[in-house]
Amino acid sequence: MVRKILPGLLLCAAVTAAAAGLEYVEAALFGRAWLESLVLAILLGTALRTLTPLSARWDAGIHFSAKTLLELAVLLLGATVSAGALLANGWMLLAGIAGVVMLAISCSYAIGRLSGLSAKLALLIACGNSICGNSAIAAVAPVIDADGEDVAASISFTAVLGVIVVLLLPLAMPLLSLSASQYGVFAGLTVYAVPQVLAATGAVSLTSAHVGTLVKLVRVLMLGPVVLLLSLFGPQTGDAPRQRLRLSALVPWFIAGFLALMALRSAGLLPTVLLKPAQAASSVLTVMSMAALGLGVDARSVLRAGGRVTMVVVLSLLVLCAISLGLIHFLHIA
Repeated sequence: MVRKILPGLLLCAAVTAAAAGLEYVEAALFGRAWLESLVLAILLGTALRTLTPLSARWDAGIHFSAKTLLELAVLLLGATVSAGALLANGWMLLAGIAGVVMLAISCSYAIGRLSGLSAKLALLIACGNSICGNSAIAAVAPVIDADGEDVAASISFTAVLGVIVVLLLPLAMPLLSLSASQYGVFAGLTVYAVPQVLAATGAVSLTSAHVGTLVKLVRVLMLGPVVLLLSLFGPQTGDAPRQRLRLSALVPWFIAGFLALMALRSAGLLPTVLLKPAQAASSVLTVMSMAALGLGVDARSVLRAGGRVTMVVVLSLLVLCAISLGLIHFLHIA
């Protein structure tokens, strides 16, 4: 197992080192790093994948870094977060997050159907955009008996668009005059995956990263109720039996671990001496996993994505952004 993942793991480490080196050079030349190592790792990885043919021997390590290391980074972040950061805005925010998810799914589904997509494909895109990208698509697909073509079509644009969102979202903070907390809520409500929230907020501020991660986790936990509803009322084909729900598909282990560490941190049960090492380890693993994320994205795949699917995904994301900004202003989040 180690020998299988080692080449890709070392490649991710090399891209991470190059990103850190470029950040250092930026700071030395310009007095500050305009592009953080998180962003540089994604850009370098994407450029390498797009411009250089990588053989299958690298794939296992890249996948391990993009998934397992990313999950470990999120888990460790829980040791540095207090639930008070979220609860300070009251239970209205929690209800608002649930409302955003349900409204975004409805709007995205409507956009898909009006654009001529099948009910199942429109539903897969709606859940992916509104909850947590490919993880939501993977959880919903067997429940609604979606075929392979619909699943492939719905995820074809997610990886590339997810990277684009991570890179461009920080620009929203000055353009929309968002505070650190407001930007954290905005990122948590719009970015696809939990680890990608770290990439979109980590270069902005620690407050944004903490708030964004907590909001995103609440959004991810909406996957359970949504999948349950779809298992009861969602579209299916023929007489195929509805799939049994697995708890591990609804609440991934790293999210459960994050919540457990956050609870211990909030209760003051974690030794203070562990907090800085946990934060440092989470930061390093995040950058390395972002390198892997870039190495898994061929920018040319955008050109191969179906035009209607691409349009629906982009429009759905824009609607989600508008709804999220509406919630921020409605709740008067400072």
